[in-house]
Amino acid sequence: MNYFPVEQLKNAWIFKHKSLPIIEKDFPKIKPMVSERANILWDTFISRQADHPDFFKKGDWPFDQGNWVEQGKWESVWDSDNPALPELIEQYLNWDGNTVVYYCSARDNVIETTWQVFKRCWKNFLFMDDGSILLGKKRQQVVQFTSNGLFKIGTKPSENK
Repeated sequence: MNYFPVEQLKNAWIFKHKSLPIIEKDFPKIKPMVSERANILWDTFISRQADHPDFFKKGDWPFDQGNWVEQGKWESVWDSDNPALPELIEQYLNWDGNTVVYYCSARDNVIETTWQVFKRCWKNFLFMDDGSILLGKKRQQVVQFTSNGLFKIGTKPSENK
């Protein structure tokens, strides 16, 4: 089994917060990965050296500023009544709603969902904003969310580099 129920997530409260309700049909599509699967995904697409964004270093693509093209603020939008993602993210990640996405907070903390569900529930996910990286399956565009209220958009290098 590659996933476990969202209710068993250490910080499951982020998906049950009364001020940010999630529609019932979205819960089965929010799939926390078991540690073994999360580790493989992190090692393959994020870093073989660092187990958390705080520890990225030279050799990790997220550490290389050349991979990031622009930044913006997410926190003010998060604090507003507007349910939409910051416009820059929406424009940059012009993905189909069924695109599989991975919200990567640490080597052993990766949540799989769809782009459509992430867009609806992004404020819940952003309770985990400590450098988390959002990437799409078979997509090069990425976003990193930091706890200072900023995000960076960029491109992850091809796996064959």
